[in-house]
Amino acid sequence: MDLKDQLNKMLKNVNGNVSVVVKEINTGDTISINPDRVYPSASTIKLVIMSEIFRLVKEGLLHSDQPIMLRDDMRVGGDGILKELDTGHQFTLKEIVTLMIILSDNMATNMLIDMVGMDKVNAMARQLGLKDTKLQRKMMDSAAAKAGRENFTSAADMCRILELIYEGKNIDREYSDIMLEILKKQQVRGRLDLYLPEDVLIAHKTGDLDNLEHDVGIVYLPNCRYIICVLTNEMDSNKEAREVIGKISRAVYLEMNKTH
Repeated sequence: MDLKDQLNKMLKNVNGNVSVVVKEINTGDTISINPDRVYPSASTIKLVIMSEIFRLVKEGLLHSDQPIMLRDDMRVGGDGILKELDTGHQFTLKEIVTLMIILSDNMATNMLIDMVGMDKVNAMARQLGLKDTKLQRKMMDSAAAKAGRENFTSAADMCRILELIYEGKNIDREYSDIMLEILKKQQVRGRLDLYLPEDVLIAHKTGDLDNLEHDVGIVYLPNCRYIICVLTNEMDSNKEAREVIGKISRAVYLEMNKTH
């Protein structure tokens, strides 16, 4: 049974929506299941925000080491560490971007959205060729979500942005490499890595909302590298969604190990 058949068989009894894109980087071989289904992006949208920040850094409009001070009016709930720290703490722009990615820090994310504006983030998404990805609200803005302003993406778009980063084509090689190094330090775990050996390196970004779990990343094996994007929603529980992502990831890992 080939890998796509295996995955479809696994997904047959799953309640909810699941999209999968797997792309072997050297050969370009790709497996897609519902690649263009549009989902609330949760924190995967932070990949586009990071891209726009570093584009502005490259153009000299922002600086990686410029200081950003925490203020009380910046505090927001959800994931992250900044909300727990004292007002007046100072971080560099690059540190704020790093916290947005590796701890999925929502306060960091909103600070960066305020710096660049949603329009520029959405222009960056279009520039990168992401057809389903749109930023329409800040993190933890439940009023905007209730009013129908949601952030969206698809597995196909997430595969594309990761491939551009890997190939050095997201801005340029230098900034793509900076983004890759940040993604490799990911500390929000228990999805793509759930059933993989602990020493497997993944450069990835997770996202979660109620009954929604995503994880998109680049897996580095000794003999091959592949992009894997798994988006889920309308599942029975977040725990089940994480299990589904973990099982899909393990099936892909075993197949890649076997064929390489």
